[in-house]
Amino acid sequence: MHIIDSHFHWWPRAVFESLTKRKDFPKAKPNSKGGYDMWGPTGKEEKFLGGWTEWFDIDDQLAHMDSLGHDIDVVCSIGPLSVIFSAMEKSMGREYATMWNEEMSAAQRSHPGRVWASAAVPFIDCQTAIEVTDHAVNKLGLMGVNLPGSIGSDPRIDADRLEPFYDYVEKLGVPLFLHPTDAVFQDMLSEAYGGALFLSLGRVIEVSVAAMRLVFSGIMERHPNLKVVMSHTGGALPYQSGRMDKNGKAAKLPQDPSVYIKRFYTDTVSPHTAGMKFAIEYYGVDHVMYGTDYPCWDPATCLKLFAEIGLSKEDQQKVFYDNARRILNLKDPAPAQTGKARETALV
Repeated sequence: MHIIDSHFHWWPRAVFESLTKRKDFPKAKPNSKGGYDMWGPTGKEEKFLGGWTEWFDIDDQLAHMDSLGHDIDVVCSIGPLSVIFSAMEKSMGREYATMWNEEMSAAQRSHPGRVWASAAVPFIDCQTAIEVTDHAVNKLGLMGVNLPGSIGSDPRIDADRLEPFYDYVEKLGVPLFLHPTDAVFQDMLSEAYGGALFLSLGRVIEVSVAAMRLVFSGIMERHPNLKVVMSHTGGALPYQSGRMDKNGKAAKLPQDPSVYIKRFYTDTVSPHTAGMKFAIEYYGVDHVMYGTDYPCWDPATCLKLFAEIGLSKEDQQKVFYDNARRILNLKDPAPAQTGKARETALV
C-alpha cells in the first residue's frame, strides 16, 4: 500500500553543527546518542531538544520506512524544536530559520515526491515571520509552516500582533502544523517521575491549550480558510469537546467552540487504538491523516494499532494517502528537465 506519513521528524545535522560553534545561546554540543544537547536562553541545559541519531539522517530514516513493507512518503515537521527560532533575537532567528528551511528544501529536491518539508518561522516579529514564510514557500518550495504551541516563553500564539501572519498564511493556502514545544509546562513537570508526567500529559496539555487559543481568540472565526493540522489525534480536545461548548460561551463566539475545533485536521499519533478511532469518529475520516511521530514512536507498532481500528478499505485509503495529498496540497513533482528548475511540490 502507498502511505504518506504526515507526522515525521527529520532534523538537518548542518544546523546543529553550526550551533556547536557558538558560545552563547543558541548553542549545542554532540551527545553520546548521536544527537545534540541544547541550551536555552537562561543557560540551562535542555537535553530534551537535542534528539538522538535517528533524527539526523534522512536516507537512513527512509530505509527504515522501506523495511515496513509499504511505499511510504514522509512529511517533515519540526516538532518541539520549532520554538527555538522564536526564542532568539530577531535577526538570528531569521538566519537560523532560513538555514533550516534551505536544508529542508534540499531534502525535498533530493527525494522528489517522497519527502515533503515544512518551514521554520521565527515569531518574535510578525513582519519577519511573514517574510520568512514567503521565502520558504514561494522561493524554496516548502509545503507548509510549523506553528509552535508557544512563542518562546510567551504562550500566546493568538497575540494580536500576529494577526497579519494568519492573514498571509490563509491567503497562501498552506497548512500550519501545530505541535507542542516543551516550553510552557516543562519547568513544572519535567522533573516529575523521570519526565513521565511531562511526556505523557504536559505535551498534550500544551498543544490543546494552543489550539483553543486559536479558537477562543476568534482567529479560526476570522480566518475560515486557515488550515491547522493539530498533532497527536487532537490532544485532549475531542474528548473534552462538550466541556469546551459548555464553558466556552464566555468567549462570545458566533458558533459553539466545537464547530471550530472540528475544522482542525489531525493525525493518528496515539499509542492507543481507541484514541485513533475516536479521533476519526470525532473529526470525520476526511480530516485525519496517518502519522507515526517517527523517530519518537515505532512505525511498525503504529501500523499494527491502526489495523485494529477496522476501517473499510475506502477509509484506509483516505487516512493512509488521499487525505494528506488533498489537505497538504501535495502533488507529484514535474520530471526534471535539463536547464529547467524542478517544479516545486506545492499546488
